[in-house]
Amino acid sequence: MQELLSQGRLEWIGLRSERRGTVLVAETALAVEGQGLEGDHRMSKTPGSARQVTLISREFIEAICRHTGHSSIDPALLRRNLVISGMNMNLLRHQRLRIGEAVLETTALCHPCSRMNEALGPGGAAAMFGYGGLCARIIQSGPLAVGDPVVRLAVSADHSPSP
Repeated sequence: MQELLSQGRLEWIGLRSERRGTVLVAETALAVEGQGLEGDHRMSKTPGSARQVTLISREFIEAICRHTGHSSIDPALLRRNLVISGMNMNLLRHQRLRIGEAVLETTALCHPCSRMNEALGPGGAAAMFGYGGLCARIIQSGPLAVGDPVVRLAVSADHSPSP
């Protein structure tokens, strides 16, 4: 099924300079191999971590709206770094994605925490369960910008991404 995934689009970028800090919305970001997004607090964490970047889809946010009764949700409330659209996020786990000039490798599911009850109201974390998105690591450095295409890459036998 993954072979037939259509191209997506980067819709939103959010960075936090510190844990529990304010999410700063950005039009561009620099992905740094093995570290994360420049300006985000995760970049100072353990190099090589599987949680350097977090992603969620616009479609997952719409599902969370339906479950919580919100007409819309500001992505900053969900505390993810990147919002993408146009791709089935359920098929993107353990895949490589090119966004702008950067290449990310998705890793684990990004489960919601109890803070989502604060952000979305009682039951917010439960409403997000299964819709929390994915964690990823940066495989290739490069800039990315809102509007960039998101492309799933085939991976060769030596694990290098190919278009």
